[in-house]
Amino acid sequence: MAGHNKWSKVKHIKAKEDAKKGKVFTKAVKDIMTAVRDGGPNPDTNAALRLAIERAKAVSMPSSNIKRAIDKASGNLPGVSYEEMVYEGYGPGGVAIMVETLTDNKNRTVAAVRHAFNKFSGSLGTSGSVAWMFDKKGVITVERGDKDDEVMEVALENGASDILEFDEVLVIESEPADFNTLLQAIEKTNAKILESSVGLVANNEIDVDDTTAEKVERLIEMLEENDDVQNVYHNMK
Repeated sequence: MAGHNKWSKVKHIKAKEDAKKGKVFTKAVKDIMTAVRDGGPNPDTNAALRLAIERAKAVSMPSSNIKRAIDKASGNLPGVSYEEMVYEGYGPGGVAIMVETLTDNKNRTVAAVRHAFNKFSGSLGTSGSVAWMFDKKGVITVERGDKDDEVMEVALENGASDILEFDEVLVIESEPADFNTLLQAIEKTNAKILESSVGLVANNEIDVDDTTAEKVERLIEMLEENDDVQNVYHNMK
């Protein structure tokens, strides 16, 4: 019996580790696909894709998975047609939420997105209902260190529209058209780039209490666990 219990524990730990790895892989795949859709499938000319591939390799993602993600995002998978769909709605506390998806079955995707909103007392809205609260921007998150001054100087010289300073990171924003040039310039400083993408940034954030914030986070987590969902944006402070 002791042996059985030990094996059960080992299986439980392995299952948790596999789930953790699965989430890491899912994020890596979505980062690759977002980069492809924003800048094309060639990593030599798409700095965001190059970094996304490097991050995927760093978590030991197989090359076949990386190639499949690139092919899916660029529409090169034979016999499968993917379509980009964006869903808008309100989460708990009136938090505005935008959900970007890439799907081969719109009915399946919208049903899953609606279910997530309904489960956490949110509501799926019509096109344009919350999109006006967001602006499309390039966002590069850099780990702070001894290169901060150089990174900020390079950023300002290469199209950064804003630099937000936090305790552990610099968040550098740009217009989408300047993103790739800016990212390539920051790469050359050898600073550690944690995240880089063109996405939606809320132009007016709202405060909610801790209980509501937890519900919003659980809604976002459920949405992000869906393979069809590429990105989730919100305006919660």
